[in-house]
Amino acid sequence: MRTICFYFQVHQPFRLKKYRFFDIGNDHHYFNDFENKSIMRKVAEKCYLPTNQTFLDLINEYGDKVKIAYSISGVAIDQFEMYAPDVLESFKKLVATGKVEILSETYSHSLSSLVNREEFERQIKMHRDKVMEVFGVEPQIFRNTELIYSDQIGEYIADLGYKAMIIEGAKHVLGWKSPNYLYCNAINPKLKLLLKNFKLSDDIAFRFSNQAWEDFPLTTEKFVSWLNAIDPKEETVNLFMDYETFGEHQWEETGIFNFLRALPNELFKNSNFTFSTPSDVIKSTEPVGAIHVPHPISWADEERDLTAWLGNELQDEAFGKLYELYDAVKKKNDPQIWKDWLYLQTSDHFYYMCTKWFSDGDVHKYFNPYDSPYEAFVNFMNVLSDFIIRLEEK
Repeated sequence: MRTICFYFQVHQPFRLKKYRFFDIGNDHHYFNDFENKSIMRKVAEKCYLPTNQTFLDLINEYGDKVKIAYSISGVAIDQFEMYAPDVLESFKKLVATGKVEILSETYSHSLSSLVNREEFERQIKMHRDKVMEVFGVEPQIFRNTELIYSDQIGEYIADLGYKAMIIEGAKHVLGWKSPNYLYCNAINPKLKLLLKNFKLSDDIAFRFSNQAWEDFPLTTEKFVSWLNAIDPKEETVNLFMDYETFGEHQWEETGIFNFLRALPNELFKNSNFTFSTPSDVIKSTEPVGAIHVPHPISWADEERDLTAWLGNELQDEAFGKLYELYDAVKKKNDPQIWKDWLYLQTSDHFYYMCTKWFSDGDVHKYFNPYDSPYEAFVNFMNVLSDFIIRLEEK
């Protein structure tokens, strides 16, 4: 019996307010409370609440046959508590069914795994504790920010005791290999790896409503036929995507919710596929070999590398300056400093500084509060200048 592993990223950043040069030293509140609340409520109504209800209905209808997994960032949970407690309650109802797995990640959806192992591990523990506090479950599977992964990062995660990690099935890493198998870390084979099938995932996440797509419209019958065409020896198809796919990226009018509601019935009726959580997969499947990833990969853009967040002069300058402050933040050891430091690490701040406006440009405009990457950079550096002043105060 073959299986589908559905995993969804749930994340919203604390967006910065317009912070001008003259605010430095005078205003220590950096975040746009009105915009963050407004966006959270908008996404809650269009995506989180209706999609959670859809999955709850499917679980109630099909029982053990429907299983899914979520990675909910700590900053998203914080915003649910502040602006959308109804969304948090709906996630709790899903977890209470026992058919939903919550994954581990960095608390602030940060890039700390690339530069500071101590901060990386601190955030993982913070997130694990928050998930325990809110949902009453302890995550067993790790998912790094934006599926960023390398052999070394995988070794870090294995050392923390995690059983598996979710990563991108990047072409330049896989070569001729299929993402539809379980693999393991090249340094520590105890860590199992579930690889995203980006073709089938992106058919739903990005191409569903694209009328210029040669396979438009995407029906459940068509999608299941593609699944059935996969080599029978390939054991698991990992469909990983942003949760905002449902209702936000793909509006309700596109038929995305109808597709979601109809998929299990079509799958059970016309294929031998089941649904599994990541933990189910690693219990029932053995790795076919190691995947070697010497340089970090991600699930972003065509290149599947780090250039959505790092690589241009703006991003590298802001990122470098931010993490230079780690020792000073530790030494200061002030709760509000720690909190601001945490929220300033969120990867979205660097994503807004991306200067790649080619085939992936539209993706980078999603809920982007800035008119240009340069505006994003100046705003962030103004905030960082004030943050440094606070660190230097005795």
